[in-house]
This record gives sequence, C-alpha cells and structure tokens, in this order.
Amino acid sequence: MSAIKRVIPLLDRVLVERIKAETKTATGILLPEKAVEKLNEGVVVAVGPGNVSKDGNTVPTGLAEGDRVLLPSYGGSPIKLEAFKDKEYLLYRAEEILAKLQ
Repeated sequence: MSAIKRVIPLLDRVLVERIKAETKTATGILLPEKAVEKLNEGVVVAVGPGNVSKDGNTVPTGLAEGDRVLLPSYGGSPIKLEAFKDKEYLLYRAEEILAKLQ
C-alpha cells in the first residue's frame, strides 16, 4: 500500500494530486522549472465520507477518486510526507473545488 493511500480525508475533505505542467514544448525545447507555471488542475486521490446534516444524515460529496478537477489559485492545505517528495498533494474542502473536468 502506498503512503498516500494511508491518508484518509475526514468529513467533506478531498485529497488532490496537482498535475504538473509540461516541461517540454511541442517542438522539444526543455523549459526550466522556474519558467513553468503551476496548473490549476488536479486528480482526486481520496474523498472523505461527507458532511453530517442537522438531522444526522451523511451528505456525500459530489466527487470520486480519479476525477479531474479545477482548483482555486489559492487555498488548500499542502500534505508533506517523506514518502512522496516528488508529487504535490493538497487537501481541500469539497466546496472549494471549482469544477469537475470531463
């Protein structure tokens, strides 16, 4: 089991892996990391069970593992663990996610 699969979001939280931008142009030119913008796209890795309503029922989130989502420019809590330094994971509330991409 990978280390990231051990992170289980609570309530309506969603764990997202940010998609890295291409470091190579269509013509094959390599771009330095500082010149590459961060994309505001990500892939949902894990989803919490949902919020609890006033009457005690669980309201599930509208996202599922594997969904491509549009992320806000700011926000999200970065998840930093020794096991996955090369990837960027963020924890968002479901209501902060801007859109689901088809």
